Amino acid sequence: MKDFVLLFRQPSLDYSKIPAKEMQGIVKKWEDWVGGIGAQGKLKQNGMRLAAEGKVLKAGGVITDGPFVEIREILGSFLVVRADSLEEATTLAHGCPALDTGGSVEIRPVFG
Repeated sequence: MKDFVLLFRQPSLDYSKIPAKEMQGIVKKWEDWVGGIGAQGKLKQNGMRLAAEGKVLKAGGVITDGPFVEIREILGSFLVVRADSLEEATTLAHGCPALDTGGSVEIRPVFG
């Protein structure tokens, strides 16, 4: 088995404007989907939701605020899963709730 990271990119949304009941439904979809991967014994590390603010360090010590307003999507969170192949890891990504809102899932092998 190999490790793969699933990176969840979603359109920039103001989650503070989503009604509480709707937000609960969104959270439940994520919990159910991640729980399904865990039930298969394929979840290595439950990812964490990333904050909207941050910094970007570039060559020469240049530091900028990020993410940037002009970016249409954000890297919202990630999971680390175990799978036999990239194809199997991609199959695990199907059903991700990010896909319901126009988002995407990037699947990448982890070296190590």
